[in-house]
Amino acid sequence: MSEIRVETWQERTKRVAQGVRRRVLDFTIRNNGGYLSQSCSSADILATLYVKIMHIGPSEAPLIPPPFPGTPSKHNLNYFTGAAYNGPREPHLDRFYISPVHYALALYALLVELGRMAPEGLDMFNKDGGTVEMIGAEHSPGHEIMAGSLGQALSQVIGIALARRQKGHNGRNWVFMSDGEFQIGQTWEAIETLSFYKLDTVGVYIDANGQSADGIIQTVMNVEPLAERLKAFGARVYEVNGHDVEALASPAEHIPDGRPLFVIARTNPCQGIPLLEERRPKLHYVRFKDEKERQRYQDFLNTL
Repeated sequence: MSEIRVETWQERTKRVAQGVRRRVLDFTIRNNGGYLSQSCSSADILATLYVKIMHIGPSEAPLIPPPFPGTPSKHNLNYFTGAAYNGPREPHLDRFYISPVHYALALYALLVELGRMAPEGLDMFNKDGGTVEMIGAEHSPGHEIMAGSLGQALSQVIGIALARRQKGHNGRNWVFMSDGEFQIGQTWEAIETLSFYKLDTVGVYIDANGQSADGIIQTVMNVEPLAERLKAFGARVYEVNGHDVEALASPAEHIPDGRPLFVIARTNPCQGIPLLEERRPKLHYVRFKDEKERQRYQDFLNTL
């Protein structure tokens, strides 16, 4: 009998990341619009977090995302967050927070690839009355907090991490951020607070793709040298290739030493979809110029 070959975590992570790019490209073609470049740059980071780095349990959420339950209040007992897609909130388990919530489509595609959400969930994207928001909210699949304005999630995670420490939790708190958020003062206040309270249960992965809504970050509001600045604020910093899954996973394996962990993942916003190179530097949101361009992307999708 021949042995059944078991897929390695590296192979699975790469397969999941490619699946994210494929699903988001398909969505963008069908809807003539989408945050495609963000999915290209972040797919390997998000896949590595879910497949290898984070210790989370199976999803406790319905495969088909439920409708919007209404705004949270003491009178709304039906309210929920999307955290259940990331498993139970147990003391020993990790929790995940996405800060640049315009990356929501990439996260939804990832949840589908991992079997945590049904493919039909993507068809509910940006529909009135639904929770699969275009700009993810706390009730959206995979989300736990409201982070609609960039640079706010990290501050919220400080409070969560402090509360978990007080309760004796040993699970870690993983935050996904974009490099554009380091143009914001609140981000740096949060980092110095993390350092002051020695919150080494907080780990931050940064999609450093060099892009912002207004163009190349370096020419809009330069954040470099980012690693040196983070170290000056007391962070433990690693700089890696954001498309190398082993390099991405390595920093999380180090024993916490009292400093918050920041991993700068240098990425390419056109990774896996070379057609996007023609659009540089305007990559923030893809909407096709005409049917001919859309067909070119469809032809490329057919090759994946």
